[in-house]
Amino acid sequence: MASWNSIPLEITYDTFGWLAFFSWSISFYPQVILNFRRKSVVGLNFDFVLLNLTKHSSYTIYNMIPVAANDVAFSIHAVLLTAITLFQIVIFDRGTQKVSKISVGIVIAVWLIAAICFFIALPSQSWLWLISIFNSIQVFMTVVKYIPQAVMNFARKSTDGFSIGNILLDFVGGLANYAQMAVQSIDQNSWVNFYGNIGKTLLSLVSIFFDIIFMCQHYLLYPAKKATFRSKLEREGKEPLVKSLEETASENV
Repeated sequence: MASWNSIPLEITYDTFGWLAFFSWSISFYPQVILNFRRKSVVGLNFDFVLLNLTKHSSYTIYNMIPVAANDVAFSIHAVLLTAITLFQIVIFDRGTQKVSKISVGIVIAVWLIAAICFFIALPSQSWLWLISIFNSIQVFMTVVKYIPQAVMNFARKSTDGFSIGNILLDFVGGLANYAQMAVQSIDQNSWVNFYGNIGKTLLSLVSIFFDIIFMCQHYLLYPAKKATFRSKLEREGKEPLVKSLEETASENV
């Protein structure tokens, strides 16, 4: 049986826990604010938003079982903010972007499976089994939701329009979550927090992995200032003062 041995350690991992909660909770706002300021969603991958909405909706249903109140509040808040982002996609400038048929197919298939499982569980009232299905759905959506945005950034050679603030807060939340688990494990003299729920541990690693990819894209591969400056010149119909060697070479051919 686990026991708490140190008040300072307990305060420390509680602090890390709240840091993770607030970081994840406010991570939805930078993208919403960026979209509002630009009056455009160009650069934000629509598949990412759609898959993310499905993910958080599934997580909200999963949290219908008795869990901590902050988990329920977080999941409802996440659905609301993601829905607002989806609404911004409808009303703001979208350019030539659209939702891919693959993502639409994934979402339809996921909810169709959920509906079938509901009617299977209904006669026997196997609600815990049904809830576990929604947990599996949110795990699957977490793994696949980042891919469209990462691929789009690579194809555009830019992260312009995709808020890095969202990623930084998500990354901080992930690190704080692991720090909480580590300090708690030290205090309880048991590492069951990690290996006892290996699925959750690996899922968090997936999120951190993609956060690192996005940060590398934003700060190293496609610096934001350069991309913003170039896009501003393009909107004003001006040519960059300094052109790349490839652009210059192509013009001289």
